[in-house]
Amino acid sequence: HRLGEQEARTRTDTLVEQLEMGPQLATPVRSLSLGQRMRAEIAAALLHSPDLLILDEPTIGLDVLSKQRLREFLVAERRERGTTLLLTTHDMGDVERLCHRVLVVDRGRLAFDGTLTGLAATVGAQRVLVIDLAQPTPDLDDIPRTRLIDSESDGLRQRLAFDSEATTAAAVLAQVSARHEVRDLTIEEPDIEDVVRRIYAASGRA
Repeated sequence: HRLGEQEARTRTDTLVEQLEMGPQLATPVRSLSLGQRMRAEIAAALLHSPDLLILDEPTIGLDVLSKQRLREFLVAERRERGTTLLLTTHDMGDVERLCHRVLVVDRGRLAFDGTLTGLAATVGAQRVLVIDLAQPTPDLDDIPRTRLIDSESDGLRQRLAFDSEATTAAAVLAQVSARHEVRDLTIEEPDIEDVVRRIYAASGRA
């Protein structure tokens, strides 16, 4: 790949450190675990800083912590070097953390091509705003463009579903806080695995 000796050595050392491969450098390939081989293959593929990196199930065989570290590494590689990541995966965690664009293929047919938000919208999946209020509060079932899912502890915690194409979390919060004191809030995103399952079910696959 026309890398100079010093450049190749520096890049190799950087990848070995970032992918935590030091202890395995002297280990025969046949003795490496699946996850260790995957990291070694990713390092080899990135040695010459390609514009496009194609990954097939990149986190397979990794424990939870190793998955997180590899995903963080790939995000940093994309951000710092402008590398385009193209991956095939059944791990929805990879999709949520690594992908801006998603393609869903169903029996050889392209069932979806777009963003994660757009993917959820295709099956009507909604985001959920979980609101913790300072005082017991009647059900917030009259907030425009929202749907009250449930209310707990005399209304101290209420969950409102909303469609991102119709309104925003900030707009919903503004309407609630205009009436009541809000102590805390979180946003629950649609479960991507469930969204994909529903797309397949709609086509008669699941």
